[in-house]
Amino acid sequence: MPSYTVTVATGSQWFAGTDDYIYLSLVGSAGCSEKHLLDKPFYNDFERGAVDSYDVTVDEELGDIQLIKIEKRKYWFHDDWYLKYITVKTPCGDYIEFPCYRWLSGEGEIVLRDGQAKLACDDQIHILKQHRRKELETRQKQYRWMEWNPGFPLSIDAKCHKDLPRDIQFDSEKGVDFVLNYSKAMENLFINRFMHMFQSSWNDFADFEKIFVRISNTISERVMNHWQEDLMFGYQFLNGCNPVMIQRCLKLPDNLPVTTEMVECSLERQLTLEQEVEQGNIFIVDFKLLDGIDANKTDPCTLQFLAAPICLLYKNLANKIVPIAIQLNQVPGEENPIFLPSDAKYDWLLAKIWVRSSDFHVHQTITHLLRTHLVSEVFGIAMYRQLPAVHPIFKLLVAHVRFTIAINTKAREQLICEYGLFDKANATGGGGHVQMVQKAMQDLTYTSLCFPEAIKARGMDNAEDVPYYFYRDDGLLVWEAIKTFVAEVVDIYYEGDQVVEDDQELQDFVKDVYMYGMRGKKASGFPKSIKTKEKLCEYLTVVIFTASAQHAAVNFGQYDWCSWIPNAPPTMRAPPPTAKGVATIEQIVDTLPDRGRSCWHLGAVWALSQFQDNELFLGMYPEEHFIEKPVKEAMARFRKNLDSIVSVIAERNKNKKLPYYYLSPDRIPNSVAI
Repeated sequence: MPSYTVTVATGSQWFAGTDDYIYLSLVGSAGCSEKHLLDKPFYNDFERGAVDSYDVTVDEELGDIQLIKIEKRKYWFHDDWYLKYITVKTPCGDYIEFPCYRWLSGEGEIVLRDGQAKLACDDQIHILKQHRRKELETRQKQYRWMEWNPGFPLSIDAKCHKDLPRDIQFDSEKGVDFVLNYSKAMENLFINRFMHMFQSSWNDFADFEKIFVRISNTISERVMNHWQEDLMFGYQFLNGCNPVMIQRCLKLPDNLPVTTEMVECSLERQLTLEQEVEQGNIFIVDFKLLDGIDANKTDPCTLQFLAAPICLLYKNLANKIVPIAIQLNQVPGEENPIFLPSDAKYDWLLAKIWVRSSDFHVHQTITHLLRTHLVSEVFGIAMYRQLPAVHPIFKLLVAHVRFTIAINTKAREQLICEYGLFDKANATGGGGHVQMVQKAMQDLTYTSLCFPEAIKARGMDNAEDVPYYFYRDDGLLVWEAIKTFVAEVVDIYYEGDQVVEDDQELQDFVKDVYMYGMRGKKASGFPKSIKTKEKLCEYLTVVIFTASAQHAAVNFGQYDWCSWIPNAPPTMRAPPPTAKGVATIEQIVDTLPDRGRSCWHLGAVWALSQFQDNELFLGMYPEEHFIEKPVKEAMARFRKNLDSIVSVIAERNKNKKLPYYYLSPDRIPNSVAI
C-alpha cells in the first residue's frame, strides 16, 4: 500500500500551537485519500515551533498530488493553530512543499496547493482553477472596503482589531495597545508625574529638560543643544523627520512680498534675491495645506492655535541650507509680518518655532499617516482581495503588508478617532487632522510615490548642487535595489508585456487600488491597468518602497527630532505674532505646550520610534512563500545588494556628529507595523 510521509511545521509565535484534532486528506490526479487523523501516541502534537512527521498510508496510488486538505476539530475548547507549511514525501521519493503561513481558527478546513507560483494562465486543471476562484471569493467576503471618513482612501471594514481576519491580526494585541504603550513610555522616561499637569506651563527652556532623557552623543541631545541655530533649523528640512517638504524656489510666490533689502544681510554672493533664485540658491517650504484647518477645541481650558507659514531658505557659500525669511500665514498684510534673521532674537526664534510646529503637523498627518500608513493599507487590502496565495505577486508583496491593516485598525480605534489619543496633545486633534487628509488627497499622486520622480519634481535631484541631502542619496540606493530585485522576480514569471496585460488577477488588483484606494480619481495618476513589464516593476517598487523605506525614513527618527519639545511643538497655546518687537522668553514658553501635553507628546514619539519585537527588516523573508530556486537566488542577491548599501551608509556616517541612518537597510522594517 502506498505510503506518504507528511511533515507539519507549527509557527513559533505565541499561542501558535494547538491541542485540537488535526485531519489531513491528499487530493491527487488519480484520486483522493481518506481523512487521516495526525496523531502520535503519548506525544504532544503541534506544539509551538514543532516540526512533526506522520506516515499516511492510502489504499491506491493517488497520482500527482494537487491539493491537501487540513481540517481542525475541537478537542476541549477552541484553540487557534498557526500552520507554517506541510511537506509531503511521495512513495517515489519526491518532496512537495505546501506553504500555508496562516491561522486556523475554530473548526473548519483549509485547502492548500503546492508552493510553485503560478499565474492564472498556467493553471489548466479544473480543480486548481476552481481552488483559485474559491480562495478569492472567500477573501473578498472577509476583506471588505469601508469609508472611515469622507474623502479618505478606503480602509478595511472592521471597527476594532478583533474584527479583522485572524491572519492579519497581531500575534498579541496587547503589544500594540497605544494607550498602554504611551503610558508605558512615559513611565520608562520617568515623566508620568507630569502627565496630568495640563494648563501648567514650564518656567523656561531649561525646564523642558525635566522630561528630556539625556542620552549622550545622540541626535536628540544634539537637537537640544543646537535647536535655536539657523543651521540646525535648515538641516532638518533635508534629513529630519519630514525631509519631503523642501523644494527649489523657481519664482518668489506672490503672497510672500520679500525683497532683496529685507534679506541682503543673509545673502553671501553679492547678488539680488531674484538673481539668487535664478542661480538655484533659494528654496521654499510652504505649509499652505494648514490654511483654514480648525485647531483643536476638545479642551475648553486650553486654546490651541495653528499657522500656515511660508519659509524661504538659502544655500550659503558653505552649501548649507539656512532660513532667511518666514511669514506665518498665507495672506500678506500689516498683521502678518515677514520675520528675518536680522530681527530681535526672540522674534526670529518664535517664528522658527511656529514653522517647526507646522512641520510636525504635516509630518504626522500627511507624510506619515496618509502617505505611508493609509496608502500601504490600500495596497494590502487590494492584494488580499484580488491575488490568490499562489500568485507570484501575492508571494512577493505579502511580507510588505504584514500587520499594516492591523496597526491602522488599532490607530482608528484608539489614536485618530474622536476623543482618541491624538486629541490629547495635538493642535490638529479634534478633527483638524481629518480635514488635512481630505485636503492632501488632492496632491496624492502616483508620481509623488515614485521616489526618484518625487525628488526631481521638487528640484532636489542634483547631488552636486544640493549636497548633504542624505535622505535623497540613501533613498535612491534603496529604491534601485528594490527595483532590481522586483525586475528579477517579474522576469521569472512574465515572459513579455502581453502576459502582464492578460493577467486578469493582476489587473483586478491594480484596478482595486485605483477605484477604492484613490477613489477613482483620474487626477491621482494611479494606473487603472498595467500593460508592460517595465510599468509593473515600477508599480511593485512603489508598493514595497512606500511600506518599507519611506515609512522608515519618516517614522523612526521621531524621538531623535521631536523629543526636545521646543523643536517640534505638537501644539501652540497663543496665536502667531502679528507684530515684531514683542516676543519675550516668557511669552514663548507660555505659547509652547504645557507640562501634560509635553509628556503625552514625548510618550508618543518614544513609542512610535521603537521597532517591533522580532522585527523583520528589508530583504528578510523567513516565511518561504516562494519555493523556486531562481527566486531564492534573486532574494540572496537582493540581500547582498542591501548589505553593500549598509556598508556605504556606515562609512559615510563615520565621525559624523549628525549621522543619517534611517534608510540603512538594516534599520528598514519590511512593512508598516508601528
